[in-house]
Amino acid sequence: MSAFGGKADIGRTFPQCLLLTQSGHRLACLAAMQCHSCRSKIVLGLQEVVLAQGTNPMRRRVFIAILSGAAVWPFAAVAQQAAPIIGYLNGASAAEFPHLLAAFHKGLAEAGFAEGRNLKIEYRYADGHYDRLAALAADLVERKVSVIVATAGTPTIIAAKAATSNIPIIFVIGGDPVRFGLVASVNRPGGNVTGITVFGIELAAKRLELLLELVPAAKTIGVLANPDNPITAPQLEDLQAAAHNLGRQLVVSRASSDTDLAAASTTLNVDALVVAADPFFDDRRSQVVSLVARLKVPACYVRHEFVREGGLISYGADLPDAFRQAGVYTGRILKGEKPANLPVLQPTKFELAINLKAAKTLGLTVPPSLLATADEVIE
Repeated sequence: MSAFGGKADIGRTFPQCLLLTQSGHRLACLAAMQCHSCRSKIVLGLQEVVLAQGTNPMRRRVFIAILSGAAVWPFAAVAQQAAPIIGYLNGASAAEFPHLLAAFHKGLAEAGFAEGRNLKIEYRYADGHYDRLAALAADLVERKVSVIVATAGTPTIIAAKAATSNIPIIFVIGGDPVRFGLVASVNRPGGNVTGITVFGIELAAKRLELLLELVPAAKTIGVLANPDNPITAPQLEDLQAAAHNLGRQLVVSRASSDTDLAAASTTLNVDALVVAADPFFDDRRSQVVSLVARLKVPACYVRHEFVREGGLISYGADLPDAFRQAGVYTGRILKGEKPANLPVLQPTKFELAINLKAAKTLGLTVPPSLLATADEVIE
């Protein structure tokens, strides 16, 4: 009696994927080779079938070849299993803020995933051109990615949500996701979208207050804002209210192109400047800092990278940690959790950066109280 109860039972035992040998015998099922116990039975069955045909050297070679293949089939089958694909949709450019992408990968690693090992990532960048986002998001949906990570701008997340209601979406957003209709609530997002908010909008008034600590005599405050970003309107509302309460006048300069930026350097006539949160400006921070230097006015920014480029002061959430959390959330989604059940995370740490060299150039003295609370001081 064979390991299968008879040679004819081999085909009945493993009918799904039968191998037909040169002698015409149905021998094994590829799927069964992934099971150790089934694999042992198949090897014994193969031996009985071949030996039953005599000691023909050709048949022995067939048996050896099949036996060798049996050893590699399980591994080949595993290798053929498709790794999950992440669609990484970014409103800025690939060259900007590589440390944020590194932080995202760190979060993935914490969840047990690594690009090239057990997942793939399809990167799509809009380079600050929001009109490209819809097509980029649609392309990721067409490629049937497992999850979309949408970062660098509320328009990025809106484009991703418009492209699919089925694929999970993890965001890093600068505003209130409830306000923009991205989630039902912070604690219970519902639907296919969740992520991390970094309070880019909510901190606008705080940036104005910090700026006025440096230049208390400033009466006219300029705002550099991108009209193409949905978060601009609420930022301006908060800044307008704060300026009114502080007895200051607000002047808005709108820029959504390089031409607009160049024009702003000649049209703005203000005592100080707040640069609104926007990936378009993030992508062009060197240009923005140069523009401000030509205006010879103190300015406050969202990200400390502007201060490292020569800007005066910045205040914002800890972005690397937000991107790390996005990586962790993405890993949890890949393991089977649902976005609807993952609450929107909020930052717990905020960073104040001051450039003393820029302050000296502008003839400003930084109050010791402000220096004492700074997380980063550039000499």
